[in-house]
Amino acid sequence: MAATSSTHTPITQEKVNKAKMSIENFYANLINQYEEREERYRRLEDTMNAEGLSDQEKLEKRHLHAAKETEYLRLKRVKMSADDFEPLKVIGRGAFGEVRLVQKRDTGHIYAMKILRKEDMLLREQVAHVRAERDVLVEADHTWTVKMFYSFQDTRNLYLIM
Repeated sequence: MAATSSTHTPITQEKVNKAKMSIENFYANLINQYEEREERYRRLEDTMNAEGLSDQEKLEKRHLHAAKETEYLRLKRVKMSADDFEPLKVIGRGAFGEVRLVQKRDTGHIYAMKILRKEDMLLREQVAHVRAERDVLVEADHTWTVKMFYSFQDTRNLYLIM
């Protein structure tokens, strides 16, 4: 006979609810990521059609797009933390945090690390703006736009590595 929620202790029920939420979030994120990839591909196709590119040029753009998608997915799998970077200097301060010049410990590469305090963003209802900024930095491929290499978070902050 299947147990009902009334036979579970409150702690067990809480664990079940957390596990259920975690699984639901995992699959919702997978679906969302798939839809975002599809949308990026549709935008690429629309842009190529609007530009009137030759079949060869379209093929080259598709290959470049696929390479970028692969790199993006690879970077998403890498679990990072602020400890992976050596702070060198604070180069700016803003409403939600600061920007530091950092060096990645394993490669020695130099980046700008934008540290955003989650609490401040929530209080000022700026979460959508920060997500939009991250999305633009990830998608952007232009000389005048900063390239984002990594993003991650901990319990207090969001980190954008550019």
